[in-house]
Amino acid sequence: MKKLILLLATAMLAVAAYAGEFANISITDLKSAIAAKQVVVLDANGSESWHAGHIPGAIDYQGNKQRLATLLPSDKGALIVAYCGGPRCRAYQAAAQAAVELGYTNVKHLSAGISGWKQASEKVDTAP
Repeated sequence: MKKLILLLATAMLAVAAYAGEFANISITDLKSAIAAKQVVVLDANGSESWHAGHIPGAIDYQGNKQRLATLLPSDKGALIVAYCGGPRCRAYQAAAQAAVELGYTNVKHLSAGISGWKQASEKVDTAP
């Protein structure tokens, strides 16, 4: 019976992750994790948008898809946060799902996206 319950729980978690259901992280909590160097941030807005402005330290997911495994930490429990344009944007799901497929178990979503980050007057980096 315990094995059946464990199997069902595992299946439900896998389905939820596959469906793109990732826990949200607030701007405040993300800022704290960035300051503590306890997070890897994935920008799923596309390379052009990433060059125009991204959360400091964020990885350009589109430009680094092929080598993402080499850019993420070896600790599969590390916090990975994916974001895109804002609350209605779903592009983050590809980056978050890629992290899950690489075995990461603590993947979250900044639903505010880059638009919410900017509205909160947070620092944005640009790339040449």
